[in-house]
Amino acid sequence: MVNNVSTNPGALIALQTLNRITERLEDVQRRVSTGLEVSSAKDNPALFALAQKQRAELGSIESVQQGLRIGVSTVDVAVAAAESISDVLVEMRAIASQAADPSLDADEVADLGDQYVALREQLERLVDSAEIGGRNLIANGGSALTVVAGIDGTTTITVDAQDLSVGGSNVTVSSSDTPFEATVDDTSAELAQAEIAAIEASIDTVSTATGQLAAGANAFDLQNKILTRVSDALEISIGNLVDADLARESSRLQALQVQQQLAIQTLSIANAAPNTILALFA
Repeated sequence: MVNNVSTNPGALIALQTLNRITERLEDVQRRVSTGLEVSSAKDNPALFALAQKQRAELGSIESVQQGLRIGVSTVDVAVAAAESISDVLVEMRAIASQAADPSLDADEVADLGDQYVALREQLERLVDSAEIGGRNLIANGGSALTVVAGIDGTTTITVDAQDLSVGGSNVTVSSSDTPFEATVDDTSAELAQAEIAAIEASIDTVSTATGQLAAGANAFDLQNKILTRVSDALEISIGNLVDADLARESSRLQALQVQQQLAIQTLSIANAAPNTILALFA
């Protein structure tokens, strides 16, 4: 056996082993703490680049879905108002039917007219209340709502505006403050009958407009659900690319910690070996 106090080959080898174990331990600790096997381009350039591309697509989907949710809210408000307008028109028809009774006197006709006008004013309020974010899809002069529906930026969904204002193309009820009072040419019953016809036409056109608005809302909902599925698939794909197997990494961590302790002890023994030469001088 050669005793050398100038160099200690055993200690150098033990130190190299300890350094390798420490490096591996640091990698495993990083994966355990971050939950990622590929957390930077240095870990795996190809997988990191692919994961980054998919993360960009995922971010684009989130932006598109936000726009779709805003679109759904806007159309839902318009649909709710349109349904309420239809309900009010049904009430107005009932009042007009009562006013069509020729046996009513002037006071009774006037009372029914007041109720009718009050409901018509309610129609106007419903149209005004359908505004959200500065947009009203059922007001006179409203513009169509177009929302980006794909991450390419070119796919869109458009919902046309529906004019449900009183006196517009869809709601043609009387604008008179005395809709059923007899005139020179018509009796109260005749005016009421004419109003019934106008109300029935309005109910039909409002129902059609409501259906078109609802179809637009359904299109937004469906596209949002599709994008949610795509988003989930991308998240799974990104996880498959970069996520660490924490159960396996935990086992590696424990094994490397034991190896590190043994390497430290080996290094300590190797460093102590040259001390045996002192025994020659005892």
